[in-house]
Amino acid sequence: MKALKVYNVIARLPEELTPLWDLAYNFWFSWKHEISELFSRIDHTLWHESGKNPVRFLNQLSQETLEELAEDEFFLDRLNQIKHSLESYKSSTKSYFELDGHGRGTVVAYFSAEYGISLSLPIYSGGLGILAGDHLKSASDLNLPLVGIGLCYQNGYFRQYLTSDGWQQERYPINDFEQMPLSLIKDKNNNPLTVKVTLRDRDVHIQIWKADVGRLSLYLLDTNISQNASQDREITAQLYGGDWEMRIRQEIVLGIGGLRAMHAMGLNPRVIHMNEGHSAFAGLERIKLFMQNHGMSFEAAMELVASSSVFTTHTPVPAGNDRFAPDLMNKYFESYAQELGLAFKVFMALGREDPRDDQEHFCMTVLALRLSRFNNGVSKLHGKVSRNMWKRVWPQYPVDDVPIGAITNGIHIPTWIAPDMSYLFDRYLGSDWREDPDCQRVWNQSQAIPDSELWRTHERLRERLVDYVRYRLKEQTVARGGRRHELQLAEEVLDPGTLTIGFARRFATYKRANILLTDVKRLLEIVNHEKFPVQFIFAGKAHPRDVEGKKIIQQIFQYAQEEDLGHRLVFLEDYDMEIAGYMLQGCDVWLNNPKRPLEACGTSGMKAVANGVLNFSTLDGWWDEAYHPANRFGWAIGFGEVYADQEYQDLVESHYLYNVLEKEIVPTFYDRRHGGLPTEWVRKMKNGLKELAPAFSSHRMVEDYVQTAYLPAYKNFIALEKKGFEQAKSLAAWRMDLMTKWDSVQIRNVQASTVDELYAGDKIRIRAEVYINGLTTEDIQVEIYAGDVDMDGNFLSRKTVLMQQKEKVDKNWIAYEGMLETFQTGRFGYTVRILPHHSLLLDPHSLGLIHWA
Repeated sequence: MKALKVYNVIARLPEELTPLWDLAYNFWFSWKHEISELFSRIDHTLWHESGKNPVRFLNQLSQETLEELAEDEFFLDRLNQIKHSLESYKSSTKSYFELDGHGRGTVVAYFSAEYGISLSLPIYSGGLGILAGDHLKSASDLNLPLVGIGLCYQNGYFRQYLTSDGWQQERYPINDFEQMPLSLIKDKNNNPLTVKVTLRDRDVHIQIWKADVGRLSLYLLDTNISQNASQDREITAQLYGGDWEMRIRQEIVLGIGGLRAMHAMGLNPRVIHMNEGHSAFAGLERIKLFMQNHGMSFEAAMELVASSSVFTTHTPVPAGNDRFAPDLMNKYFESYAQELGLAFKVFMALGREDPRDDQEHFCMTVLALRLSRFNNGVSKLHGKVSRNMWKRVWPQYPVDDVPIGAITNGIHIPTWIAPDMSYLFDRYLGSDWREDPDCQRVWNQSQAIPDSELWRTHERLRERLVDYVRYRLKEQTVARGGRRHELQLAEEVLDPGTLTIGFARRFATYKRANILLTDVKRLLEIVNHEKFPVQFIFAGKAHPRDVEGKKIIQQIFQYAQEEDLGHRLVFLEDYDMEIAGYMLQGCDVWLNNPKRPLEACGTSGMKAVANGVLNFSTLDGWWDEAYHPANRFGWAIGFGEVYADQEYQDLVESHYLYNVLEKEIVPTFYDRRHGGLPTEWVRKMKNGLKELAPAFSSHRMVEDYVQTAYLPAYKNFIALEKKGFEQAKSLAAWRMDLMTKWDSVQIRNVQASTVDELYAGDKIRIRAEVYINGLTTEDIQVEIYAGDVDMDGNFLSRKTVLMQQKEKVDKNWIAYEGMLETFQTGRFGYTVRILPHHSLLLDPHSLGLIHWA
């Protein structure tokens, strides 16, 4: 029996307490510690039982408690102070960049399949979502005209629990959006605003929830409404759940539905940012809209869309990128291709590395790369890996010229910093560390923090972590039906004064969570050392279908049950943002040992640094560019080698791990001199705060996106849309003309004005003749391509020099010259190449056209 009508019953707050709703419905509370503390002080136990969800918390407070608070002058004074600070924050007009010239309107739409903003919005699985959440928070702090687009998952990602033998099981609790800091978007008649997408032969209706994230909005799409068939209501049920058909439906809703939702709300973004390939269909929908609304050809609309789109790839392995079989694409996109005016084979070519291979699956990453002129990996090393991974999309280019750059990820420091540490920073760094967390000048002041204060603060955080671990272990033990002696062991596990090493992340096999167990005898000697013991805390989830990842969790869990290891090694179930906070703030060392180069970035280590925790990691992802050979803020596992034999690599690096642990980390931690302080350890903590915290802040990351992508993409859009998109149409026509003539462009008579032997610093004049086949000299750019070469003449490094047009040699043949200067000794070579050129073509490599001498 179902209710005839359903109501949402909320707490009736006394008028004096109504500002609590404003605080509860803005996720600013997730990085403004004073707000969380305010809620916690009302009822500490209920705050934690409600999952630190302020809406659920307020709705569960008794009327008696609310009436008492309404008469508490001290509480009301504090409430109004915080409410005023929120109003002041939201009303600020200061912006990092006035992207639209006036600071008004939506300029950038940021698409992501998951967002990790707060424990009270469980629509994230791991690093990708946490990164997206931090991106929004920094965009809010910088006051950018940006909105987020995602999916509102009814079950979110799974919650983890372990059986008595350590095998991971999954449960999917239902998210009650009415009891979360979300509001439903309504139309002018006060009904839920909906948009629709077509899936095969039926319409799927989508409603929209809004989450306020500081100064900006995150819009979340929800198909679980009565207008939809049961199978379509499940589209937004689970994050990364279901089969490939469910995945393509989700990505249609995210990309196509997301863009339609924005237009239905009156938002007209000039730039879209696709965070991973899940939302790449948004690019197709933009093309379709420009064609329908402005009478543009597919080519002109595609040029406009690509010139104003940003794409960030996060996955360093081909298998991690979504690929859909041709027959599945045909089921969902045959009619859509017709609406774009494309033959289905041509449509499929947009998502294929080899457009001529009719058997190749349709890859969302390839589609995003083709529909964006601003492509980047998430660390310098990952950018290099990505260029090599996707070189087939630009087959004529050397790998170094593949148009995929790198913007290294960062973390939103105010979110991840421990309150105790933040108070310390307030005293010695000033409040600027919150407002300007990527400012080197501010973090230089970390050297002024007294060693004793920094260390005592960190020790309190380690003690808090140990207490929390014991509390969680007791909960786990009770849930599994543990016996009394197991509960007693849980209460006594770990030592708050012992060197504590944390490992918490997704349990994919390449992350090698169990490399520590390669030599258990040696591990036992390390953890049970009489004078200098070590303890380890593990946490993390394996994907429900990742059997090998589950086996690694089981292995660690079972070792943690053994008598000689159990008190020094623990595994915490159900890893989430709360567990992450305790571990990242309270551990002494953050361990990370992925197989290089399979870790795209790895932001957890950055969060550890901001809390004074030292890193111990393989040279992969962000640590490859952050690590200092003198171990200034942590240690490396190996020297960045990549082995063909993976088992041998695991063996070598496990021994390296043990050696560094025994000979460097443990002695440094326990070397107590002046006043019982580990002076050298504290010096490393300060080095990390000073040098790494500002460099790996998400404020710096978002500013990089603004400078290298958002601002150029926005300016390009504005230039192309003038006079009824005249420039976009002209650019498309130029491109089509270029494509028809390009094959006949040639280079001949390349000559150098020197002998074979050169001295460092010598200059070479290089001349070449170019046949342009009816193109103009403004349509091309001729370059010298030079650098060090190996014994086979392959370039090891390169630089380019633009050649200048000289005299006309023959009909359609033109001479070009350029001057090349040598700087280093060794084997050196050059060649000449021709690229397309147009004033509105942001990157000459993006068209994939090139001629080599």
